[in-house]
Amino acid sequence: MTARRLRPFLLLCLMAGIVWGVADSAAENYHWQWYRVWPYLGTWSDGVFTPGPLLHGLALTLKIVAGGLAVALLSGGLLAFMRLSPSPTARVLAAATLGAVRNTPLLMQLLIVYFVVAPTLGIGAEASASLSLGLFEGCYMAEIFRAGIVSLPRAQWEAAYSLGFGMGSTLRLVILPQALRRVVAPLSGQIISLIKDSSLVSAIAVADLTLRGREAIAESFLSFEIWLLTAGIYLGLTLLAGLPALWLEKHINLSGAPHEQS
Repeated sequence: MTARRLRPFLLLCLMAGIVWGVADSAAENYHWQWYRVWPYLGTWSDGVFTPGPLLHGLALTLKIVAGGLAVALLSGGLLAFMRLSPSPTARVLAAATLGAVRNTPLLMQLLIVYFVVAPTLGIGAEASASLSLGLFEGCYMAEIFRAGIVSLPRAQWEAAYSLGFGMGSTLRLVILPQALRRVVAPLSGQIISLIKDSSLVSAIAVADLTLRGREAIAESFLSFEIWLLTAGIYLGLTLLAGLPALWLEKHINLSGAPHEQS
């Protein structure tokens, strides 16, 4: 195995060692009780597995993240095209939306959507959480999409027009396939941010993984064990979310340059 392939593994081991060292130093005289934690994940009885509170919270977190990702992709794509639109009105509206959303805290946006927008639309807390997360992350994805499009040389547009393609055909067949290859890596990072930011939805009483962890701590008083386990679950989710981008980087030439064989 080459040093390049070992690098992520060594970095993960280093981070785990640092976290373990800090936790051990902060809780030198703490009596660890991991055996009391596992029932919060689930229990086996007569060969039947019953999910615990943390797994229920994880399922809801995944549901909210999936909804937020759908909203983020749609809103990000729309805002990106508005920013590139020849219409001054569309560009101003997109710029104002991006400025307002990206320069205010996500927690404040969650509260505004839940207490102001949700009653108007007749949606619940879970839908409010997905909508808030999606709009927030979508504003960042919009700039990623826009950067991927404008990074392509003007000659790509001119060549497509010279072949008789219209605007729609040029975007669909020439521009977007190349732009999407360039935004895979930053888009993967934004999806990871979406997963981590989902922990804030507990502020509007959504029983996600973070809120379930708080409830487990209030019941068991096992702060170190529950939070470390919860953090480990989030770490697993973010690592899994990054795997598709790693696979694409390995099997697809994302930059458009000749692929180098290792």
